[in-house]
Amino acid sequence: MEQHQVWAYQTKTHSVTLNSVDIPALAADDILVQNQAIGINPVDWKFIKANPINWSNGHVPGVDGAGVIVKVGAKVDSKMLGRRVAYHTSLKRHGSFAEFTVLNTDRVMTLPDNLSFERAAALPCPLLTAWQAFEKIPLTKQREVLIVGFGAVNNLLTQMLNNAGYVVDLVSASLSQALAAKRGVRHLYREPSQVTQKYFAIFDAVNSQNAAALVPSLKANGHIICIQDRIPAPIDPAFTRTISYHEIALGALHDFGDRQDWQILMQQGEALLTLIAQGKMEIAAPDIFRFEQMIEALDHSEQTKLKTVLTLNE
Repeated sequence: MEQHQVWAYQTKTHSVTLNSVDIPALAADDILVQNQAIGINPVDWKFIKANPINWSNGHVPGVDGAGVIVKVGAKVDSKMLGRRVAYHTSLKRHGSFAEFTVLNTDRVMTLPDNLSFERAAALPCPLLTAWQAFEKIPLTKQREVLIVGFGAVNNLLTQMLNNAGYVVDLVSASLSQALAAKRGVRHLYREPSQVTQKYFAIFDAVNSQNAAALVPSLKANGHIICIQDRIPAPIDPAFTRTISYHEIALGALHDFGDRQDWQILMQQGEALLTLIAQGKMEIAAPDIFRFEQMIEALDHSEQTKLKTVLTLNE
């Protein structure tokens, strides 16, 4: 049986090592992607260190990747062979930290021709998370919204909201005034205590306590969207400001989403990838490591919080 190299999880050391293993067989509705680039997200190094869902020894981590479809299952159209794709896969399946990854045929995004594998691999988790956050609120132009925190997700979310006609204010201790202006941010606050007005929606990417403390800054019938954690119980009494509470968990879609849910998400993801390829949405260039430098890349991602990608291209 043909083998490939994977970064396999070691339960005793909470680390990964480079191993050669058999390429898994495909189910009828599966595809095999030969990875050309692998995206590292905080969830990757957090799960490697803590193993909260009890990975077995040899599990292949990694949720984001980009590559070429090189094999298809019995029920998959052979026209998919050779297609350039990006994907976000479940933490419960063998993932992207490998030369080849098995995926469901409905859970990949076709790449624009001019979008590199390295840029594409940096996008699925933050891009699709930002879209999930964006679509939680009614599409009402010229309403004022507040974003708290500025990382890969909120960089994309800011642009989505601006493109849709919202007025965007932002809280960040580190974002430069120049980049804030470039992203169309009206007011840049350095800490939440500086916020004095009320908003139609607030997107918090810090934690549940931070989000709960921001609820008083919502207008009646407003929305609080938690991109990290969730507010466990309503802050206001019933029938007062009647705000809506939202939580974002892209990974949960793997367990609870049906085929239609995934088709819609992947179609929207492809549209957003096209906007990025056309320069109509901007992302920071990822820091690039070789596949063999996985350990260094994971450490770099954790220490710098910068988007990190491994390349398998020669």
